Amino acid sequence: MEAFREFADGLGYRLDLFLQVLRRLPRCARRRGLIADQLVESSLRVLHVVLLVGLFVGMIVALQTGIELSRIGQQDQIGTIVAVSMAREMGPFITATILAAAVGSAIAAELGTMAVSEELDALAVMSIDRVALLVLPRVVALALAAPLLTIICNSIGIFGGGFVAQAQLNVGLRVYFDTAIEALRPTGFGVGLPKDLYGGLFKALVFGLLVSVIACAEGMRARGGALGVGLATRKAVRDSIVAIIVANYFMTWFLYQS
Repeated sequence: MEAFREFADGLGYRLDLFLQVLRRLPRCARRRGLIADQLVESSLRVLHVVLLVGLFVGMIVALQTGIELSRIGQQDQIGTIVAVSMAREMGPFITATILAAAVGSAIAAELGTMAVSEELDALAVMSIDRVALLVLPRVVALALAAPLLTIICNSIGIFGGGFVAQAQLNVGLRVYFDTAIEALRPTGFGVGLPKDLYGGLFKALVFGLLVSVIACAEGMRARGGALGVGLATRKAVRDSIVAIIVANYFMTWFLYQS
């Protein structure tokens, strides 16, 4: 019962924090400097990790599927599978997981340190809006960074798959990229983008919001000195990854059920 109460209390705090951020969105123009700083922290600092992981994931997908397809003489379809897999699932999920581990943990630790050292209380005493100053820039920056990094992850993953297709599966680069481009052609559905692409970017946006809100909430609720900061950081990463997986299922069901 105590565990359920803590879960409900934490969920309510996160939802309330998210609603407070939404109410303060019109202030983004005033906080553009802070947002830009956070965007650099949440994108450029993890770009090399996204590139490396995305490259090898694309290579793994190409190798694994190519081995099976070659048994039935359909290895020419590797480009389609890699492109769709990266755009629809692997790109957003990998990017969000990296952001949760690298950026979400840093946000939780930074705000947690401010909480246990009573800096957050000092801001409240000075009538400074803590949400607008500390939370809004981080949430907006991570919501922007996640789709941008996902595009990069998708691209490098598809290129990595092409390298494996040519070097190990005897599939020409022209054939590979022709099938990959064909798989991601616009469907003519309103936005002028294929569902696999805009669906994946929508997932990335939601994942970025989840990671940032959870990390900020856990950091601001940290108590108990250095131990409390460590617990808040661990909980932020754990809950972010769980939320990403659960949300991914429901968004996949909603987007691709038809």
